[in-house]
Amino acid sequence: MDIFVTDSPEREHIELIDAGLDEYNLAQAGVVDHRKLAVLARAPDTGEVVGGLIGRTSLGLLFVELLYLPAEYRGTGLGAQLLAAAEREAVNRGCRTGVLYTISFQAPDFYVKQGWQVFGEVPTDNGISRVFLSKTLG
Repeated sequence: MDIFVTDSPEREHIELIDAGLDEYNLAQAGVVDHRKLAVLARAPDTGEVVGGLIGRTSLGLLFVELLYLPAEYRGTGLGAQLLAAAEREAVNRGCRTGVLYTISFQAPDFYVKQGWQVFGEVPTDNGISRVFLSKTLG
């Protein structure tokens, strides 16, 4: 077996892994229900998407993968609205729990203010850490 590392996998390789995992999950859990989730914010004057939240739902869990807003929109409540919309949609999809991680210099306090709870932290050598949070939804 030849093992190799790449930072630009071929689409067909991603699809092979995804399909294989779907088949395994179906055999084990009886369901394959993963769906992508995006909650986007449009500028009112241009209609252009300026930021948003990217995640997915699967087997009763909401996974928040990315949340970004430009500096001029931070602290306005827009981030809380995006997160709340993602949580509502996750509940509509049958999710009861959400999980995410952020970086210590990003926004752990923001998530805590939205009812998320820190359940772990992994430090790195440079003083930055990954902060893992979860929330019971609904």
